[in-house]
Amino acid sequence: MKIARVGLDVPVQPLFEYALEDGEEVHVGERVLVPLGRRHAVGVVLDIGGASALPRERLKRVIRVLRDAAPLSEHDLRLLRFAADYYHHAVGQVVMAALPQRLKRTREPKRRKTGVEATGAPIAAPPPVRAHALTAAQSNAADAIRVSLGAFKALLLWGVTGSGKTEVYLQAAQAALAAGGQVLILVPEIALTPQLEATVCGRFPGVRVATLHSGLNESERLRNWLAAQAGEARILLGTRLAVFAPLPDLALIVVDEEHDASFKQTEGFCYSARDLAVVRASQREVPVVLASATPALESYYNATSGRYVLVELPERINERPPRIECIRLDGARNGLAPRLLEAIGEKLRRGDQSLVFINRRGYAPVLMCHACGWLSGCHRCSAQLVLHLTLRELHCHHCGHRAPIPPACPGCGNADLSPIGQGTQRVEETLARAFPQARIVRIDRDTTRRKNAWAGMRERIQAREVDILVGTQIVAKGHDFPHLALVGVLNADAMLYSADFRASERLYALLTQVAGRAGRGESPGEVLIQTEFPEHPLYAALRDQDMHRFATQLLAERGASGFPPYVHQALLRAEAPQLTAAVDFLDDAKQIAARLSSDVELFDVVPAAMVRLAGRERAQLLVQSHARPALHAFLRAWTARLGERKSSAARWTLEVDPLEL
Repeated sequence: MKIARVGLDVPVQPLFEYALEDGEEVHVGERVLVPLGRRHAVGVVLDIGGASALPRERLKRVIRVLRDAAPLSEHDLRLLRFAADYYHHAVGQVVMAALPQRLKRTREPKRRKTGVEATGAPIAAPPPVRAHALTAAQSNAADAIRVSLGAFKALLLWGVTGSGKTEVYLQAAQAALAAGGQVLILVPEIALTPQLEATVCGRFPGVRVATLHSGLNESERLRNWLAAQAGEARILLGTRLAVFAPLPDLALIVVDEEHDASFKQTEGFCYSARDLAVVRASQREVPVVLASATPALESYYNATSGRYVLVELPERINERPPRIECIRLDGARNGLAPRLLEAIGEKLRRGDQSLVFINRRGYAPVLMCHACGWLSGCHRCSAQLVLHLTLRELHCHHCGHRAPIPPACPGCGNADLSPIGQGTQRVEETLARAFPQARIVRIDRDTTRRKNAWAGMRERIQAREVDILVGTQIVAKGHDFPHLALVGVLNADAMLYSADFRASERLYALLTQVAGRAGRGESPGEVLIQTEFPEHPLYAALRDQDMHRFATQLLAERGASGFPPYVHQALLRAEAPQLTAAVDFLDDAKQIAARLSSDVELFDVVPAAMVRLAGRERAQLLVQSHARPALHAFLRAWTARLGERKSSAARWTLEVDPLEL
């Protein structure tokens, strides 16, 4: 009797064993329908053996082998097994997370047709776009990638904004396609996919391009996933989960905006798509290109230490970097300095577009009573409710709670409540009053929520039907607005006060990205950053556009302080209805850890930065080691011991290589 060992979407490490009917053919990687308690569940066969530790009479049988889709290949399973081991997560949950939702259901989807009838014709593209003539730096960069095809190499494509990184990796993709390969391109945000998709489709007319991201409905995602698995989609463009998509002819991986924190999943199965892209490239013996104007410090360290190949594009295509100036807030009107308002007026008179960037949506971050000091706090989170004036509501941007604006202070009854601070809505209102004839568009999560809303806004911007853009980080990354001549940045100083050791790195990256939107066309670019600290070293490096100096300084600080990339970390989080239960669990976990190993450093148990979230209270315990193998050996033993503990009021998760402490 053969035994199928099946990975199921349940949080336990061991595989589930099921007996196979005599003569029944089943292969590793196939999906099966099996009994699980009182219900049926879909799982993936990860091993087949001839013996079980369980008595034969206790073994349940596989109900049915599901053959409506091809099995996962050994290449796919190798990556998934690595991810489960490295991130110390149940392998069944990891494997099932990589599948489209429809392939996880106990009811089989309709059998897939073959060819173009099933996957659809190639995505409709704009007229074919010819490859641009490359600069000398671009040509060298493209050659460095092309000569790497057919072997593993990790290349950090560092190029200032507007230097033509996309053109470089598209020419490398063309070489990979010509050699019969598939190309995987990862982007951090759904908002970036439509523009890049149009560019890719225009460059490669007739080539099947598929997308994978959470904005697709279940049918679209299944169709595109199957097209990639069948080799019909030659280019796959997607967000972080696409790193697991099956690609039998994979020849090149590109991670665009590789520094972006969105590549890290921070709930449930916590993984880094960027790091797994490098692992996948190594396993498949193909090159991986990590592209960014502001590389993550870990990637920069790997490149300067020789682990990655550093490929530089130090100049813009138009050879005109934007002029960056720091301005003070003296005489500001609702948070906008006179110097910025004057510059916007000048651009309006010249027919150029301006972007006012503030990374905070809503009207104001908080509603306040000046009589008693009451603030509009969320009862479910350690956060304030944000005023959304157009909806006449207060919103929590963490748990989603909504409440009507109170007619008077709940604390003292004072009817005079004031909005404090600025969000995109308030900035839009201020600009509309200052420039009543200007055509203003607000771009944030609220205005781009509807499908195709952002695409419509982008078309209006390209057609010069917009004079002033007010936006959050949605507009900061990867977009090409040729008529945008001015960028104004509000509230940049807020991140300087953060206790997170990565805050300055993130602020530099964000400001560099948003500054790079200016001056990409005929008009020279101007960037005005409102700040109370114009001489801060971060702003000085930004003005000089000297990322090497800034990164070198940060690496020296990290080395002296014992922070990544010089150490390797893991964060054990616990949450419970009351903070004391979470802290008690972590205190016990720390005692267990202390008995297991002396090769790791254990920090104190502390409340999370946001203690209360969605009605539960949270704490955390950080562990780190200078040696990655020692850390993972410890984590394997530690998580096994934690999994043996009796049920507790606290729920716990482990995050390896955490980005948020």
